[in-house]
Amino acid sequence: MFLRPLSRAVTRPVSILILLAWIAVMGVLVNRSYIQASSASLATDLARYGSAAEWRGVYYRGEKIGFTVSQTVPKDDGFELQEDGRLQMSLLGATTAATIHTVARVDSDFVLRSFEFSLDPGTGPVAVRGQVAGRHLTLSVTTSSGTREEDRELAEPPALSLNLSRRLANGGLKAGARYEWSVFDPATLRNAPVIVSVGKREIVRGAGVPIPAFRVEMDVAGLHTTSWVTDTGEVVREESPMGLITVRESADSARRMAVTRRLQTDMLQAAAVVPVMRQRIDEPRDVRRLRVRLTGADLSGADLEGAGQHVAGDVIEMQDPRSLQAGPADRDLARYLAPEAFIESDAPEIRAEADIAVRGVDGTRARAERLTRYVNAILEKKPTMSLPSAREVLRTKVGDCNEHTALYVAMARALGIPARIAVGLVYIHGAFYYHAWPEVYLDEGSSRGLWLPVDPTLNEFPADGTHLRLARGGLDKQTVILPLIGRLKMRVLDLELTPNSTPILVGKQPVDLGPLAIPIPKRQVCCVCATPSALPGSR
Repeated sequence: MFLRPLSRAVTRPVSILILLAWIAVMGVLVNRSYIQASSASLATDLARYGSAAEWRGVYYRGEKIGFTVSQTVPKDDGFELQEDGRLQMSLLGATTAATIHTVARVDSDFVLRSFEFSLDPGTGPVAVRGQVAGRHLTLSVTTSSGTREEDRELAEPPALSLNLSRRLANGGLKAGARYEWSVFDPATLRNAPVIVSVGKREIVRGAGVPIPAFRVEMDVAGLHTTSWVTDTGEVVREESPMGLITVRESADSARRMAVTRRLQTDMLQAAAVVPVMRQRIDEPRDVRRLRVRLTGADLSGADLEGAGQHVAGDVIEMQDPRSLQAGPADRDLARYLAPEAFIESDAPEIRAEADIAVRGVDGTRARAERLTRYVNAILEKKPTMSLPSAREVLRTKVGDCNEHTALYVAMARALGIPARIAVGLVYIHGAFYYHAWPEVYLDEGSSRGLWLPVDPTLNEFPADGTHLRLARGGLDKQTVILPLIGRLKMRVLDLELTPNSTPILVGKQPVDLGPLAIPIPKRQVCCVCATPSALPGSR
């Protein structure tokens, strides 16, 4: 089937959704902080927008959390599409903010030639630039730590979603029309297939006045969004999962922001999966076996099998990773040793830091444990609305579970230890919260080995038995989680505990941490755990 570029009218929320969803669901595991995105650079970016620019407010369950502004600038050989925005939210008393900047250059037929995308959480921007020649894409990823370049051949020519709603309108919006398109998302560095359906014309309010617009439904990566688009391609309103809405507003109204206590509470409630269970888990390290039924959402895209998890229909059984036994060696380890765009395991500073982390420690298992303790110790726990780059995390030494995981995976690969990113749920005081952690491969010799989940954020080696993996990989793989947020239901069918027993490894003593020049903390109680009465299901 011929794939066409997707209208900005229905795809612009995708990148924002990924970022918003992750900061919302990961914030429960970090300490209080305040990260202020650079207002000076944002003011410079906004100065370019003229009277014809389209401003929109971004809302979460009725509360303003940001704005975007976009415009199309004619050029001699086509157009330059520009968009800037600011997002801000409060989590557990911590305010985190980020600025987003996108520029796309297209020809007179709106065929993509190049683009720039940057996200700045206040610690320094991560910028993605792309040059397009047919199906060939040249990418560069730049952070304060440097630039990384790579070339990709895509299955179809990449298209950027920014401000292409007018191209859709040029073809004539017709009720009942249905399209299958493809769009390139610079936040995930991947093309994604989408299905778009045009509904009837409706009256919707934008900038305080009623406006006739077509209702446009979109499905991408399991997400369903709704937009209202005028005949001229103006997006009046967009509604996305988790209660996210963008609305056409005046410039003054769009830029007026305030994050309230009610917004903070709503985000926590939306993130939590409160299980139906007969027995409370007081200490996750005591969980030997946990069997749960997941309902309420489509799990067909989830990666549920393996590394201590077994699936039978909608029932998932998890065993304590300390009891995992080696099996036949994994023959596909090369890709878990290779560097990636945001896992820069070949960077000199990553290699040097990895060597420091395991100095004096021999053996893969012992090195993997030492690395867990080391990453936990050197990173300050703060919520960050960013695209986690291992080099940038090492530079700033700040982050939540995404940053801990990215740095660990990069350092492990630098040491020749296969590692990958896992995302899913972890149990904290009566509820399961979305989380990220690494899985590391331990070669046991004689062509046998095992993938072991570890958690540098919570300082656990291995991770406790309440870690329920839903996906493996980077942001492009993690999008399967977004449709689950606020929908997933859990019932605990069986729970087996080992009271008063929290060893580090079965049959092994913890690695001697004496030679480290930095203090290694015990598992820290996060700010959520410090106020259990505020959490659902806690007592």
